[in-house]
Amino acid sequence: MMDMLVKEAEPSLDAMTMRAVTVTGPGAIRVDQVPVPQPGPGQVRVRMEGCGVCASNLTPWAGPEWQQYPLEPGALGHEGWGIVDAVGEGVTSVAVGDRVAALSYASYSEYDLAEEAAVVKLPPALNGMPFPGEPLGCAFNIFRRADIEAGQTVAIIGIGFLGALLTRLATDAGARVIAISRRLSSLDLARDFGAAETIVMDDHQGIIDQVSALTGGRFCERVIEAVGKQWPLDLAGELTGERGKLIVAGYHQDGPRQANMWLWNWRGIDVINAHERDPLAYAQGMREAVEAVASGRIDPAPLYTHSYPLDRLDEALNATRDKPDGFVKAIVIP
Repeated sequence: MMDMLVKEAEPSLDAMTMRAVTVTGPGAIRVDQVPVPQPGPGQVRVRMEGCGVCASNLTPWAGPEWQQYPLEPGALGHEGWGIVDAVGEGVTSVAVGDRVAALSYASYSEYDLAEEAAVVKLPPALNGMPFPGEPLGCAFNIFRRADIEAGQTVAIIGIGFLGALLTRLATDAGARVIAISRRLSSLDLARDFGAAETIVMDDHQGIIDQVSALTGGRFCERVIEAVGKQWPLDLAGELTGERGKLIVAGYHQDGPRQANMWLWNWRGIDVINAHERDPLAYAQGMREAVEAVASGRIDPAPLYTHSYPLDRLDEALNATRDKPDGFVKAIVIP
């Protein structure tokens, strides 16, 4: 029955296995041979070319009390791209042989399944380029939610992959960007991506004073917090001007947060949680990213600083945590 529902580029893979990385415990992996997944109705199977490593992986990698191990083979990988090699019944928007970015959830593997709505075709202009569509799409979705306009001053707290892309998007929109980050290499990156001003993230009151001086005491119309920790969130509130917008782009997954509601109330701040959960919203951001990269409007290539084979995913995760010199983003290649 399955043979009638699946169109494949090669003989059936029903009986074949693939390599997939399993996180077996805190800081530990193994490479397993598992069955190649078969697409059901409305699903697409992608032969992975690569997968970006997301900082959201670091909490389960560290071993919080609530995490159970082992994880599913390939789990945590959600920034994959590759070639469609099989489609399920009813799939019409992509075909076998198409190169795509996919929002799926077991992409630390040689093959993964995605719903058709979560797959975006990549044009020939992107051939040969890494394309972790999910984080690229996140940048465009956050930028849309931030409502940045020409003439505004935008503070971006945390310059990694996401912060650098948002710096470029905000600068291209005509805003003045103040980039704030711990590492000097990150501030150099921010300048390369268009930041007008950079500030080392080391002293809370000192940063507030510098931004006040740069804005004539008005602070910023928009502040994007892209770290996911309490202190950057506190700082973001202090840097947001009256009737400004504080955009939470950092992923706060390690526990509750406190907020200075007196300050937020007094200044009339709009607080925007810029995270998406609807696959259609993710796909829209990914499509915008495809157009921008294919046209040359943004160039994420300098941000893919570290590449690892699939069986060295542990090293990729450790580098994402430890951030060696020059590190921005890791990708793994099956």
